[in-house]
This record gives sequence, structure tokens and C-alpha cells, in this order.
Amino acid sequence: MRTTSSPPSVPQPARRIMAIWCRELMLDRWRHSEGCGAGEGADAQPLVLIAETAHGPRIEAANALARAHGAARGMMLADARTLCPQIAVHPSDPAGDLAFLERFAVWSLRWGPWSAMDAPDGVLVDVSAVAHLFGGEARLLADVAKCCAARGLTVSAGIAPTAGAAWALAHYAAPGTVIGPDEDVAERLAGLPVAALRLDADVLLVLRRLGLKQLGDLSGMSGDTRGRDSLHRRFRNRKSPAANPLVRMDQLTGRVPEPLLPVVPMTMPIVQRRLLEPIRHRELLDQVVSDLADDMARTLEGRGEGARRLQLGMWRVDGEVVWRQLELAAATREAAHITRLFAARLDDVDAGFGIEMLRLRASWAEPLALAQADIEAAAEGHGTSLAACMDRLTVRLGAKAVRRPVLKASHLPERAQGWQPPLEAEPAHQHQLAFHQRPAKLLDRAEPIAVLYASPDGEPRRFRWRGEVFEVARVEGPERIAPEWWRENGRTRLRDYYRIEDEAGRRYWIYRNGLATDGRGGMPEWYLQGLFA
Repeated sequence: MRTTSSPPSVPQPARRIMAIWCRELMLDRWRHSEGCGAGEGADAQPLVLIAETAHGPRIEAANALARAHGAARGMMLADARTLCPQIAVHPSDPAGDLAFLERFAVWSLRWGPWSAMDAPDGVLVDVSAVAHLFGGEARLLADVAKCCAARGLTVSAGIAPTAGAAWALAHYAAPGTVIGPDEDVAERLAGLPVAALRLDADVLLVLRRLGLKQLGDLSGMSGDTRGRDSLHRRFRNRKSPAANPLVRMDQLTGRVPEPLLPVVPMTMPIVQRRLLEPIRHRELLDQVVSDLADDMARTLEGRGEGARRLQLGMWRVDGEVVWRQLELAAATREAAHITRLFAARLDDVDAGFGIEMLRLRASWAEPLALAQADIEAAAEGHGTSLAACMDRLTVRLGAKAVRRPVLKASHLPERAQGWQPPLEAEPAHQHQLAFHQRPAKLLDRAEPIAVLYASPDGEPRRFRWRGEVFEVARVEGPERIAPEWWRENGRTRLRDYYRIEDEAGRRYWIYRNGLATDGRGGMPEWYLQGLFA
């Protein structure tokens, strides 16, 4: 008797998460936009970033000099000016801060296989089984501090088995603190304040009133059955994790998994032309746009993609930038089609003293494989395909004036298709069902007809529609279509469809709604729903 043994299982590496906290993200973003480092230029004086509110300007961020004079985040600007009249003021940019954090998250992929944004001012990086590439986790954190300092970023970082514990280290522990995979997370973090749980301000106030000021106090209650029950009763109506200390404590210690959304870097195809001499005439502008369309077509072909949204930027000599945007009904990389669409959007462009640079960017692209030329591709080259026609109508009439039919997953004729704007992507789950022959024209609503037939369940012999009587010469059917039981009630009747032809050769699509013996109503009713060509 021969026995086989299964190969030994490979142990999975312990999960390690690194949290990077950008302590002065708003100011660092402002310094990057102004091209100065910390302590240089305008940042060498008291400086604050403000946001407009209903009660006046409010401080969103303050540099070290401004904080030394008493300015703080959340303070009204008028109060800060009484403490420091020479304070410099600049507007904040929340959208720019978020874009800056997203770029920083992509740049943080140098330390791990994936990273996630921890808005509003942090990044989480998975560093499981990669620390040895940097000489250990301590050297990894040192490399983070060195690289961020070289880019003018003020950061604090920490590594722990969970995202919550790493966040607590980065915000409330000494820089470079590490919790090992075999250490007790709750015990290591017992001395940190309860604010390290990423809770809402009102929840923190309640915990302080209860005397729970440190994680050790909360850990003792959450570990005890009676204490956990009392906390659960107090916060049981809080659905958000940031409003429930028990959920946050379980995430901190790893009892409950915390979902993270990795950042996926995406590069947009961009082509541009820097002109030797500024151009002002329309003919030259059209030529440059045509050249850019050719460059974009080659770029997209190399990536195996087609553009769905194109943005054309034109930089004028006086510094103004004019933008024009296109959204296409289907992915394309046909240069002639793109040039033709942009030509309708350039009539109102004011070149001023001249345009010195043009840039074409595909901000939305979809996979578009290479295919042998066919009738549809040849038609697109001449601007007569359906997608090209929808693009030209949308540019001329507007996106709301054009709709296109789309297939729906239903076997009922009136529900088998619908209408949607041409620029919306067709739902992936919709697919065409296999049907018998269908008429070329369906009425918007089936119209009742009067039918004469040999028996209640027999074939129609004569029918009256719109005041005219039609003699039936040929009949084909019936084709039975059952109701959609997941939508209709139990009283909905079956349909028997017939394809009929009258004595003049005209063909119709009619159906009988119900059977005489189905027990779901009175006598069956007849309707005409479509006309064959």
C-alpha cells in the first residue's frame, strides 16, 4: 500500500502596515505650488491658509511662525490678525490638497506593493515581507523620512500589524516607532490617548467624560464582558466606525478586519506641440490640431486603447489657457474623426496675441484591440458609422438632445430595449437574448384589436384595427411568452404571439393576452404590437 504525503504548507508572512502622516500637508502643497521650501521665501514670515465661511475667513493651516504668534487651525482670521497684524494670508485649496495626497500615495509605492489614501493627510502602505529589502523596518522608516524630507514633506511614520495601530503610532508615538508581529498591540499602545482610535470629536468628548482618557482604560473595558456590554449599549446606534469605539478598538487589535482601497496609478496619454511662432489664424490652428490627432492615434494604438474623452488645451502668449473637451459615444483612435469633431468646437476660440502651445490629453480611454478593417471601420473613416454620427450630432446639438437604444435583459418585447444618452457606457450585464423573428417596427404601446377566430384558443381569421377590417391569409404561431414572475403578480396572463399576413401581403405581429381556461380573468384580449417590413 502506497501512501502519499501532501507538501508542507508555506507559512504566510505576517501582515505589516506602514502609516505615513503628512503633518503639514496643506502647507507642503502650498510650498510646492509656490516653488519654495520650508522656511524659504514667503514661508519665512507668519503665514496662514484660509477658507471662506459664512462668518468670515477661517484658518485651515498655519506655519510655525504663525503658531508661535498664537494663530491656530479653526481660528477666525480676524482674531489671528489681532495677535499678529503682519500675518500673510493665502487661500486654501481642498481639491489641490486631495490631488497632492493622491500623487503622494502613488509615489509611496516605492516602499510596498500597494498603498491607500488615508484622507485628509495620510497614506497607508503595505510593507509585508519587503522590509528586508531596506535592511529592516527601522531602516525602512529612516528611508521614508529621508526621501520625504528631500521632497519638502514633513512626515511621521510607524509600522504595526494593523492599519489602526500604524495610524496611532504615526500620530501619537515617537517618529519611527515599530510594533513587532509578535507583540501585544493593545499593551504597546495602552499609554496613547483615546484620540488615537480615529474617533469623531463628539465621541471623544463622551469618552473623556466617562473617564476613559487612554487606550489602556478602553482596552480594559472592551476586554471585560460587562464593560463591553455597557459600551455597546451606549454606542449601539452609531453605525460609522469613527463613531463606535468598540469597532475601532477591534480594528486596532486585529479582531475585526478593516477594508482598505488601494490607489491604482493611471497614466493618461498626452501629446503636445510647442510652436516656434505663435499662431492666430484658424487654418494654422486646424493643421496643428490635425497633427495632434495623428500623434494621439499612434499613442493610443501603441497602448491598445481608444479615447472616450479628449481635452484640448491651448496656451496663449498672455498666459491664458483655453480648453475644449469632447466625449465620444464609442472608443476611437481615428485621427480624421477626432479632427472633424474638434473643428466644430474651435469657431469661438479667441487666440489673442497668438497661441504658442497646444496639448491634447485623453482623460478617459478604454481598451480597443486591433481589428481587420471591415465595412463599419471603412464607414467610420468616411464619417458615416453610427458612433461617428452620434458624436457629430452630440457636438452640434448637445449631449441631452441625442439618445441611443440599448438592449435590456428581458424577454418581453416592450422591455427588451431602452434609451440612454449616447455618452454613457452600456451596462455590462445587459445582453441580447435569442428570440424568434421580430418585426422591424414595434408600436410604442400595443393597441387593442377585435379578432374573429374559430375557437377561443384557435388561430385568428379576421381582425379589426383602427376602424378597418383585415382578412387573414396566412398565420404562423403561436409563440408563447410567459410573464416575468419576479416583476409581475400572480394574476398576470400568458401571451400567445402570431405572425399573420393579410390578403394584400401586409404582415403584422399580434398576440392573445391570456387563455379562456387560465382562471386569471375573463375572455382573452387581442393586441397588435408590431409591423413587419
